[in-house]
Amino acid sequence: MIAILKKEFHSFFASPVGYLVIGLFLVLNALFLWVFDNDYNLFDYGFADLTPFFQLVPWIFIFLIPAVTMRSFSDELRLGTLELLLTRPISKVQLVLGKFFGALLLIVLALVPTLVYVYAIDQLGNPQGNYDFGILTGSYLGLLFLASAYTAIGVFASTLSENQIVAFIIAAFLCFLFFFGFNALAEVVNISVLKELSIQKHFESISRGVIDSRDLIYFLSSTAFFIGLTVFKLEHKIR
Repeated sequence: MIAILKKEFHSFFASPVGYLVIGLFLVLNALFLWVFDNDYNLFDYGFADLTPFFQLVPWIFIFLIPAVTMRSFSDELRLGTLELLLTRPISKVQLVLGKFFGALLLIVLALVPTLVYVYAIDQLGNPQGNYDFGILTGSYLGLLFLASAYTAIGVFASTLSENQIVAFIIAAFLCFLFFFGFNALAEVVNISVLKELSIQKHFESISRGVIDSRDLIYFLSSTAFFIGLTVFKLEHKIR
């Protein structure tokens, strides 16, 4: 699995993909948070916290993470190298996990430079350092769980088509459905249980700085579910 992870991660930087993903993520955040006149602008927000940042990132991730994962298996299927890859002494689970963690590591790397925003609000606060560390920590933890779920969805979507663009569209749709769709549907049909399927509900819960076991179970089980679906899909394709 480690060999697949390294291969997948290095492949992002062997081409412009890795640099483009990180650069685009940071530029979009900087423009919306510090430059554009919008609801996410931190100067207009009036409080020394990163709530607008944590509201913005899930929407950027809906498009960014599928762009990272769309080639995970679609390239292997298009080039006919999947069978060759499976002749190596690794299981299908190890193969999927290697590709999953390789893509997730790139997303985590993109998040690291945003820690400079913590220093920014620390300096902008009156008095300095006037921000809630617990909420900030919970929000970053929520982003990691969110990225994990999106990545698992994206890797699964990449097994559904040999075309990267189709895989991207499917992954973006599924990410949108699980983040916003179930929550909106619950409001329309007035079935509150549908909200429990919403990534948005559990992300916002963790972002309040309270680590609830139900939220952890949701993110871990949803990630495991899509990883399991990916393994099942590979089994089906090979047969």
